Amino acid sequence: MKETEKQTAKPPYGILAVLMIGAFIAFLNNTLLNIALPSIMTDLDIGPSTVQWLTTGFMLVNGVLIPATAFLIRKYSVKKLFLVAMGLFTIGTVLSGFADTFSILLGGRMLQASGSAIMMPLLMNVMLVSFPIERRGAAMGIFGLILMAAPAIGPTLSGWIVEHYDWRMLFHFVTPIAIAVFILGFFMLKDKKGKVDIRLDLFSLILSSVGFGGILYGFSSAGNKGWDSPHVYLTIIIGLISLITFIIRQTRQTEPMLNFGVFKFPMFALSSAITMVLNMAMFSGMLLIPIYVQSIRGISPMDAGLMMLPGALVMALMSPLTGKLFDKYGGRVLAIIGLGITVVTTYLFSRLALDTSYSHLVILNTVRMLGMSMVMMPVSTNGLNQLPPRFYPHGTAMNNTLNQVSGAIGTALLVTIMTNRAETHGAELAKAAMQNAGGAQLSETAMAQIGLQSTLEGINFSFFISTFIAVVSLILAFFIKRAKQAEDPLEVNKQVSQSKVAGEE
Repeated sequence: MKETEKQTAKPPYGILAVLMIGAFIAFLNNTLLNIALPSIMTDLDIGPSTVQWLTTGFMLVNGVLIPATAFLIRKYSVKKLFLVAMGLFTIGTVLSGFADTFSILLGGRMLQASGSAIMMPLLMNVMLVSFPIERRGAAMGIFGLILMAAPAIGPTLSGWIVEHYDWRMLFHFVTPIAIAVFILGFFMLKDKKGKVDIRLDLFSLILSSVGFGGILYGFSSAGNKGWDSPHVYLTIIIGLISLITFIIRQTRQTEPMLNFGVFKFPMFALSSAITMVLNMAMFSGMLLIPIYVQSIRGISPMDAGLMMLPGALVMALMSPLTGKLFDKYGGRVLAIIGLGITVVTTYLFSRLALDTSYSHLVILNTVRMLGMSMVMMPVSTNGLNQLPPRFYPHGTAMNNTLNQVSGAIGTALLVTIMTNRAETHGAELAKAAMQNAGGAQLSETAMAQIGLQSTLEGINFSFFISTFIAVVSLILAFFIKRAKQAEDPLEVNKQVSQSKVAGEE
């Protein structure tokens, strides 16, 4: 059965429900851990540079495995892939919940990431195949509502659990749900897949892993080790060389592991550029707001989670609405309005003070999330809509891979900017204070105040740079056109060949 014929049939709502629950659990677990990192540092007696690997390692495994999902989706059935993904995630969750050393906890997180890496592209591909283009926006909207509910409740739930229980309870809480979803998938998913005669190119997998892994590791390490560290620039150089070799190899293969031909479709290429740039700007809020709230303002983890809740809820509730608006008006209008809001609110975040009110932070973050909710899903869906069905697995894998890479680059860039600006400003303030004090040694209170002011300056400057990054996305949004499914080049070539043969006869 052809993909287009599948789309005219009734969508497999049972399969989609199981896949969405699995993806929701994976998303929820990731947002649960962020607020618990200080508690994990204290309990396992580790520093910030070590504990950050719970996040960086998760991102690395995703970046390495996601490019291979295009091959896996074409080779294996939805049921088989889902059970493997959910099984890996469940084992990782159990292992993390009983971890008494950092190495075991990190191993558990890596297993969770390997399951999560398969889950998201699999769900996206099933949705693209199940719904026709004119209904895809609404379907993606419901998908967005369910997934955005995870970051909405995650920080608040995590804050409450960490304040009342051991951090391991975060994993124990997820474990029974993950097991239930695995059992549900085992009995509900009935799809079968005929034997597909494609083989994994091992050398391509190695090049992809070294390429994406090296780039992600290099940029993720830059915030802690500095750009002049061999660990940073050597891994980035090796990653880039491997990635270029990987791309050249893929373009020469008839059945590539990851088809870079998706970038020949202009709306997909444009949507990828917009989401990559916006991802970099978005990480300013995810990274810098918690630092400001907890380090400078001294707000508790519970209150910090509650502060982010309205914005996450707005983003979740807006998702079905933006999906319907996308089906009616297309992605351009939504993207321009949403990015306009994002640019303004990001700039306002660059004007934070030591005494900015809690309510001001809540409102500003909520409006910023409103803007972003109008951009991400509509722009991505518009780009995927232009792809012929044969390219769906490659398009979804490419989108998820680029999100990981741009996220790592954005995090490294903004941490570096914040740190350098804070150090420079701190040195200037200390020099001025010592001159005013006649060269006398500054008190601990004065030094602490300088530390707060310099950190604030670093955060504000990072938000200011993020504003210009968001402006780039806004400019690109003006070139968006409503995408129509393009003809498959392979089918066109076949038709041309058949016409020539018929003409000769």
